[in-house]
Amino acid sequence: MPLIYLFDWGDTLMVDFADAQGKMCDWLKVEAVEGALETLQTLSQKHDIYIATNAADSCEQDIKSAFQRVKLSPFIKGYFCFENIGLSKKDPAFYSKIVSKLGVSPECVTMVGDSQINDVENALKAGLNAVWFSHSGEKHHTYKTINSLVELIHL
Repeated sequence: MPLIYLFDWGDTLMVDFADAQGKMCDWLKVEAVEGALETLQTLSQKHDIYIATNAADSCEQDIKSAFQRVKLSPFIKGYFCFENIGLSKKDPAFYSKIVSKLGVSPECVTMVGDSQINDVENALKAGLNAVWFSHSGEKHHTYKTINSLVELIHL
C-alpha cells in the first residue's frame, strides 16, 4: 500500500474549465471534481497527499490558493509544480525529483491523474505506482484505472 499519493490538479481534483483563462486561483468559478473531498478526507487519514501539476503559469502559492477556495487544502501536505521542481511532467525526472525531495523510495508513491502519458506512463518510468483517472469510462489493460475518485478509497 502506498504511503504517499501525488494527485494531478486540473481535471483530476479540480475542474479545468475550458473557457477559463489565466491562473485557476483567479477564476471567478472554481470547483472540485466530484468525489474529491470524500476521497482526500479518507486517504489523508492514512496517507500523505501532495499535488504534482504541470501548470507552468501558477506558483506554489497560487495552487494552494485554488485548493483553499474549494476546501481541499487541509488534506494536502504540499504542492509540486514547475516553479519548485524546474521540470514538467513530460519528463519522468519530474517524479524522480519529487521522490528525492520527499526522501522516500519511488515504490512508496502513487501518482493519480487523467493524462495517460504525463501522469501515468512517466510516473511509471520513474518507478512510482500510478493510477489513471479515466473520465470516459475506458479501462487500460496494463495499469490501474479508475472512473471516479472515490474508487481510490477501495483500491
